Amino acid sequence: MFKFSLHHLKLRNKLVFIYIVCVFIPIVLTNIMFYNVMTTKIKNQKKADAELAITQMKKELGVAIDDAAGITYLYSIDKSLIHHLNTEYKTYDQYIESLAAISNIFNRSDKEYKMLSSAVIMSDNPTILVSGDIVKLDDAIRASDWYQHVRDYSNTYPFLHVTPENISVIQKIADQRDQAYEHIIKIDLNMEYIAQLIALSSFEGDIYILDPSNQVRYSHLVNGQLGDQLAAGDKWTVNEIKKPDEPIVIQKQYQDRRYMEGWTLYGVMDEKKILYEVRQSGQFILWFAIINFLVPTLIIIMVSRSIHTRIKDILVHMKSVRNKTIGRIPYNRERDEIGELAVEFNRMSERIENLINDVYVADIQKKELEIRQRQAQLHALHSQINPHFLFNALETVRMRSLMKGEAETANTIHNMAKIFRKSIAWKRSFVTIRDELELIESFLEIQKYRFDNKLQFQIAVEQSLLEYEIPKMTLLPFVENASIHGVESSPGIGFITIQIGQDKGRILVVIADNGGGMGEEKLEELHQYFSEDVTMGDSVGMKNVLTRLKLCYGNSFDYTIDSHAGKGTRIMLRLPMGHANH
Repeated sequence: MFKFSLHHLKLRNKLVFIYIVCVFIPIVLTNIMFYNVMTTKIKNQKKADAELAITQMKKELGVAIDDAAGITYLYSIDKSLIHHLNTEYKTYDQYIESLAAISNIFNRSDKEYKMLSSAVIMSDNPTILVSGDIVKLDDAIRASDWYQHVRDYSNTYPFLHVTPENISVIQKIADQRDQAYEHIIKIDLNMEYIAQLIALSSFEGDIYILDPSNQVRYSHLVNGQLGDQLAAGDKWTVNEIKKPDEPIVIQKQYQDRRYMEGWTLYGVMDEKKILYEVRQSGQFILWFAIINFLVPTLIIIMVSRSIHTRIKDILVHMKSVRNKTIGRIPYNRERDEIGELAVEFNRMSERIENLINDVYVADIQKKELEIRQRQAQLHALHSQINPHFLFNALETVRMRSLMKGEAETANTIHNMAKIFRKSIAWKRSFVTIRDELELIESFLEIQKYRFDNKLQFQIAVEQSLLEYEIPKMTLLPFVENASIHGVESSPGIGFITIQIGQDKGRILVVIADNGGGMGEEKLEELHQYFSEDVTMGDSVGMKNVLTRLKLCYGNSFDYTIDSHAGKGTRIMLRLPMGHANH
């Protein structure tokens, strides 16, 4: 699995990585956090300002309605007005004289001309003449929407009636049950004043007036229009109000006046609009982050280029040294660390050249001489070992012939001939395990002839290893040593076993006998003799083989000898699979 490491990054990428992690990301995160905090604070402040504006608007609108309600209440309890409206006039002059007597009553509404549009008294007294402030209560008025609401309404409190065009305060004058005629006063608020009141408020949204059943009665849109979307007579609930995608809703309900009980001032703002400037600053943060990333990155690339190119030049010259090409780095007297590194590299290159000329060439010559000496020694060992076994085999045949005559020597001579042929045919230094075992088997057959039935042997080998090559006559000296020094000194039947197999990727050869064996002291002397690095001279045997194997395989070869007095000897050789270079 891939493991991230800063050591794998190039210098330029490391500088960019440091800037991104330590500068760019913290700045961006700080700006984002600041933007979110400021957006939340501004949103909360705008919402608080909007609630304050709605509260103030509610108060001012309530004052206007209270003033109108106060006038209607005064009219409703004025005895002179009630008497005037209930009197049956017989002549015109009589009505004019009565109207003149109460004319000062209507001055009350004239003082509130800014907030009020009109104050009209309606009466169904047929003897009353129509004037500016008093009109006939006819069937057309009774068919109106507001009259249907106020018809069964008590005269104790005024009645608030709101339409898309008007806001009216209506109240009956006296009780119809105590008089013959019905009288109603209706005061309309000045809608221009109401629109101006809403427009001058700091609320940045649409205003709606809801009745106690949450139906929209009046609306003032943010663009200054007055309730154009309310069709006359249509019922429009608060749930049907069109709201923006991110609305801020503020509603204030009247609860302290009976005639306004349950009426609600309902405001809707668009969060996107009130936070438009703040969100515009978010784009500025984005552009600032892009600029803040690109400009320092370009600067880092420019600065790192002067570092990267010179380090790369040093690296190229260092790699050329590996190819035995030693050059000099161009040096322009730079004073930074890379310039000092180039100077030191040039000095090192000069010293390497001197060392090569003074030491390396001489060392090569010495190595070549040692190799020639080892090859000569190896050739001498090969030439020594071949006749040695031939002479032993001939001596065995000679001794047996003297003892028994010539009848049983045929097989021995045949095996001896095989040994002669292989010795003459083996021109190479390495032979297959199969050929080596055939030579050993011929040798052991001759030894059986020598010892009669006193010698028995067994050879076991993995078939897959038969074609692997080993130095020729690697195993024969150990087998010879087992037969002569092991079996010959044994009072009983001597057994020699040869096993060849694989162990941890190497060829394992085990040669064992049940002869007299060796004590610890004798075994220690044998190991010391094998480890001595002395000239072989004319001696042959196991040391000859071990020396050849070390020359061929080096540290890839090892051996162990296990022997106990009276219990035989066991030798294990471990060879690499496949012969060494030769």
